[in-house]
Amino acid sequence: MTTSVTEMDLPEVDLVGLGRDEMLRAFAEAAEQSWLIRTPLGYAVTRYHDVNAVLRDRRFHSAISLIPEMAGVERSPGPRRQQSILAMEGDEHTRLRRLASPTFTPRATDKLRPFMREVINELVDSVVAEGACEFVADICEPYPIPVICELLGAPKSDWRRFSKWAVDIFRIFNNDVANDMPAIQEAMAELDSYVGAMIEKRRHAPADDLLSRLIAAEEEGDRLSTAELVMMAEAVLMAGTDTTRNQLACCVALLAGKPDQWRALAQDPELAAPAVEECLRHLGAVRGTIRFASDDIDYRGVTFPKGTLVMASLAAANHDPEVWFDPGRFDIARQAGAASQMTFGSGIHFCLGASLARAELQEALPVLARRMPDLRVDGEVEWKPPTVGIWGPSRLPVAFTPTR
Repeated sequence: MTTSVTEMDLPEVDLVGLGRDEMLRAFAEAAEQSWLIRTPLGYAVTRYHDVNAVLRDRRFHSAISLIPEMAGVERSPGPRRQQSILAMEGDEHTRLRRLASPTFTPRATDKLRPFMREVINELVDSVVAEGACEFVADICEPYPIPVICELLGAPKSDWRRFSKWAVDIFRIFNNDVANDMPAIQEAMAELDSYVGAMIEKRRHAPADDLLSRLIAAEEEGDRLSTAELVMMAEAVLMAGTDTTRNQLACCVALLAGKPDQWRALAQDPELAAPAVEECLRHLGAVRGTIRFASDDIDYRGVTFPKGTLVMASLAAANHDPEVWFDPGRFDIARQAGAASQMTFGSGIHFCLGASLARAELQEALPVLARRMPDLRVDGEVEWKPPTVGIWGPSRLPVAFTPTR
């Protein structure tokens, strides 16, 4: 016997205008009454095991494709674009993940680690003699684009173009799609054209890059089409740029207030991997994701009617006291437990670029800790509004002892 979620007396949380800490407090209080919470948009799950279950249940589909519709933006006329793997479901999604996943393994991304160190050191070189910088603009913003371009095989002369495309495409998560859609569509069209030309070139002259490996990817005669290759390159740009920028800023904002842990990271590079996981858990740039019921779904004695929106709060799951001991404490030496941080998601939509993001952060943080050993926040940290999908500091002024 199940009860329709629409008929249940549930605690309510209005997320509008709530900052991250306020949201976590509100969810924690509501979770004491029920595992399921009502929100203005639909419903929310906040406990680790429920978040994991919803994300792993293939009947709950990604709501990314609904963002323009929820914002009241009609689909533009003209040829239909290849649907992004970030929003795809079912057999076609499984097929694309199967073909593309071998190119995103830790072993594949590890080849880029020396280049990552080179990029972050060059960025530090540009500011270290000054003894101060605005960390978001000077370090975080320019860091991931060279890595993505190196991964795709795009030349250094085009780094600036890729950066602009990434900024414009990511406007789709900024809660102002109606006004941003022209810039989003223009960036997508330009990126499509550029990557299409790259693919044509790689078909005739393969190189040691991601596009060449995706072109060569095959399973029982199945290959990616040109449209699918373009879409995958765009997904790589999206998954590997704005998330990394924001997460690096979140990491440094946290660690700047923990000088003992910052020094430990400088002295012991082996702490880089657990430090990244703890930063992702404690202050993840992706705080939640939305799913919708593709059909009537029964879960834990509750029926979610078809079309019901369910928010899976990754941030709340990462602070579930039933899973994490003293979840509010930030400690890069935290002992690994049976659970993993949820910022990369779970299930079939687990972040395809997680290995790349981890590597970028693991390479950047020890370099920064060694070369800016007394780094500290030097002014007010400004944070992006809570409505932004991929979140972090918009301004992070820091100071440190200048060196040559």
